[in-house]
Amino acid sequence: MNEESQAPDPEMAPEYDFSQGTRGKYAERFAQGTNLIALSPELAAEFPDSAAVNEALRNYLRLRREGKESA
Repeated sequence: MNEESQAPDPEMAPEYDFSQGTRGKYAERFAQGTNLIALSPELAAEFPDSAAVNEALRNYLRLRREGKESA
């Protein structure tokens, strides 16, 4: 191990050797396709996961479109 390495994780199986890996190699590419939004704590309590947020937003958009069409 070099000076920058941390002590091995005791829960990591020995066959997983990342000592020759490059940290953050794909981070920029990943970030380009990711859109993270932080919810306020009171909203996060109502939406347990991203699927729930997506469903609520789709319903909101559907209702908004229906309201504009009937106006």
